[in-house]
Amino acid sequence: MLRSAFFIRLISIITLLHVYIGVRLISDLPISAPFKWLGALLLVVSVLLIPLGMAARTIKKQPLSDLLAWIGYLAIGLFSSLLVLTVLRDILLLLLYAVNSLRGVASAPYDLISLSALCVPVLAILLTLLGVYYARRNAPVKVIDVPIAGLAAALHGFKIVQITDIHIGPTIKRGYVEKIVATVNALKADLIAVTGDVVDGTVPGLAADAQPLGALSARHGTFFVTGNHEYYSGADEWIVEFRRLGFNVLMNEHVVVNHDGAHAVVAGVTDYGAGNVDPAHMSSPAKAMHGAPSDIPFRLLLAHQPRSAAAASQAGFTLQLSGHTHGGQFLPWMFFIRFQQPFVHGLGKLNDLWVYTSRGTGYWGPPIRLGAPSEVTLLRLVADSPAV
Repeated sequence: MLRSAFFIRLISIITLLHVYIGVRLISDLPISAPFKWLGALLLVVSVLLIPLGMAARTIKKQPLSDLLAWIGYLAIGLFSSLLVLTVLRDILLLLLYAVNSLRGVASAPYDLISLSALCVPVLAILLTLLGVYYARRNAPVKVIDVPIAGLAAALHGFKIVQITDIHIGPTIKRGYVEKIVATVNALKADLIAVTGDVVDGTVPGLAADAQPLGALSARHGTFFVTGNHEYYSGADEWIVEFRRLGFNVLMNEHVVVNHDGAHAVVAGVTDYGAGNVDPAHMSSPAKAMHGAPSDIPFRLLLAHQPRSAAAASQAGFTLQLSGHTHGGQFLPWMFFIRFQQPFVHGLGKLNDLWVYTSRGTGYWGPPIRLGAPSEVTLLRLVADSPAV
């Protein structure tokens, strides 16, 4: 009942925003009446495609479900660009009207009004195509050196490869995952960190597409923590599946890694909001640290959401690796993520805790990335001061 009410409200908002785009653009377009009617029809089609794409995962029949998801998600991406550009156009025209009013000029030139109306859909289509290219390309490797005070000599140059937010699902399949695995394995990591949101769907539906992850190879193994999307997709079943693939699943727990005689604590927590879904999975950095040897200075925490940083700092961790934010994924959403998360992307610090937030290795929803490139992250530990 509540879900139906939410869906109805969402469709109503989407419809009203499409009406706004139509009213602000179609009459000003420098095209003949039949083409203006075609533009209006395309907006109506968009209104229908967006909810259909969002509901595609409830359709069991394949490949129909994935096809509808592709179409619906592309419609969402195009609509987002149209909306943002329409708003920007209106702001610019409003400023121009204000300036002209001060100068005693009645209105903006007709040519500017019509040309700007035409530019909006053209730019929206170009941005959507560019965003698809950046989303679907092989995620590039991003190299980050993390200075660690008192780092043991044997850990200097220790390589951690982080992948996160792959979102295997309707538009990300086995071939995409195989390319990620090949990129990661070529880096010859000492440790691989998988920080959640690997899947968007059930084990029966996506196990074959996730199978290549079993080929991930690192000296000390692959460590995994749950993200919020695992809990939307059957977390318990995926935990079993990831363990079958050879992952070391860390659920508010830690292990001690011996690297050429030097030791490191490697810990992981369940997703920040997991306790709302399953109280037994309540996220706790303090619990993950419990019992760790006090004489090991380097302590790594894998936590899907950057919001775990405050508790991780209190628990005494040295470095936290997170994802979740996608860096905003595409304009303008990167400007809003910071209202929910303390870190959006890159290397930051909270007290004595380093926090690295990846923009993600895949994408969620629309297969679009603009201004927030995907990444496979190679983090190298470097000594900030001599070991004690």
